[in-house]
Amino acid sequence: MSWPEVITAKSENRHEIKLAGAAISKRISDNGLDDGIFQLININLLNISDTCLSAIPDNISRLVNLQSLLLYGNKITEFNKNITSLKKLKVLDLSRNQLKSIPDSLNEMKELTSINFSSNEIEEMPKLTDFPNLITVDVSNNKLTSFLDVENANMPHLTDLKLKGNAIDSLPNYIARSLPSLKNFDVGDNQLKTVPGEVANLSKLKEINLKGNKFTDKRFMKLVDQCRTKQILDYIRDHCPKGGDSAQPSGGKGKGKKGKKEEPPAEDVETDLCHSLKILHVEDDVLKVQIIETQVGVVRPYILCCIVNDLAFNETSFKKFIQMQTKLHDTVCDKRNVATIATHDLSKIAPGNLVYTAKAPGALKLTPLSRLRPCSGEQLFQQLTAEAEALRKEKKRNVYSGIHKYLYLLEGKPLYPCLQDASGKVISFPPITNSEDTKMSQESKSMLVEVTSHVSLGACKTVMNKMLQECLLLGIGSDEPESTFHTLTVQQVKVVDLEGNLKNVYPSRTDCVFEGTNIKVLRNTKK
Repeated sequence: MSWPEVITAKSENRHEIKLAGAAISKRISDNGLDDGIFQLININLLNISDTCLSAIPDNISRLVNLQSLLLYGNKITEFNKNITSLKKLKVLDLSRNQLKSIPDSLNEMKELTSINFSSNEIEEMPKLTDFPNLITVDVSNNKLTSFLDVENANMPHLTDLKLKGNAIDSLPNYIARSLPSLKNFDVGDNQLKTVPGEVANLSKLKEINLKGNKFTDKRFMKLVDQCRTKQILDYIRDHCPKGGDSAQPSGGKGKGKKGKKEEPPAEDVETDLCHSLKILHVEDDVLKVQIIETQVGVVRPYILCCIVNDLAFNETSFKKFIQMQTKLHDTVCDKRNVATIATHDLSKIAPGNLVYTAKAPGALKLTPLSRLRPCSGEQLFQQLTAEAEALRKEKKRNVYSGIHKYLYLLEGKPLYPCLQDASGKVISFPPITNSEDTKMSQESKSMLVEVTSHVSLGACKTVMNKMLQECLLLGIGSDEPESTFHTLTVQQVKVVDLEGNLKNVYPSRTDCVFEGTNIKVLRNTKK
């Protein structure tokens, strides 16, 4: 007998199906997966997670339109090669399973933008060759003893590479040539003793984590533990050998180039000079977000909010702030597949609590960002779809661009999620847009930050943590944005259910933990 989720997906022509948790696990244990899943050839997202599933059926190859395959938190021991026949697949998540190897045929998946094999038992990865669209790779917490073989690879857009928690003992000296766009590089908790000087040639690198390795240069060890990426890269550039030279870093004791200023010893680094994130404890007069779980539970059940006070934008910092949000949507939000960020000028929101709910497409009304007239969610979806098709034909492209590329996230949904203020006005319509009525500007002094997800609350927290970190480093909460160290003041916001029971509060004590950075977090401070 077919599972009710499968029957519903088929009858309503849904494009997503999610099967997760203990109840699904029991069904799998008793009778195996419902084969009807693999007859839903129109779905573009399949999520089977946190179950006892131990093998991926060969019939996975039938789902030819699949763009996201999320099989995390199961008991899968073998990577089924039939997955690599899914030519449209963009997001592949097999994290938290029991995989030991990955086939060479992974290289056939040219559309992949995100690969997550973290927390498995993988001892060796195949040589990676041609991934023209790949943005993120996560193979953290496995059993790798050597770095990924990416020599002469074509990965022009790879920005995030996570290899933390393996047993890698060296980095290749071709790394900058093969990964020209790398921005976030995590190779902490491995067995590195040295770092090749070529790492300093990663010109776009914003964050590098090398903590937890056993470097022979003790001064370098202290820099890694105490300082930010720029100082670490400067040291690598000046003191670490290039070209595969096995010599140890010089340590910088009197051997710098003539006339070049020496870096101070790591033990002299002033750890008290740092950025400050001040978290204001939630008070009774602070707005709350009431979540209508019976409505959003089936479409986009997770939301976090906080307020950032004492903003001090100038023309340059505001432009960078807007660019930063776009970058986060492409990277940590995985092109909005994982989560979506919305920012609102708090002074433009009606006083009182907010409501996070979902409405029928025709019932949701708002004035979309950068548009002049209000419309319904249904009308906006139709307008954007028509615009996207016209633009695609004009540019003679096979894919959509801009906001249009996110339309598939709502296609076929019976309800659209939205955040509305105390007057009932919709201020946000994730994952597509927020309202022109609450648009941020250079004059904004306080903002509401909202992150929503259909994946998990943990995904919201990861995105929000990153958002606040970037806001702090931009200096938008400081009257002196050009100063070396910045301050950002964040007000906690509660999310509650209809009965007033607490669902979450952000930032909590476990949020905003920025290990390995010079950011000090001051919690429970007063206004």
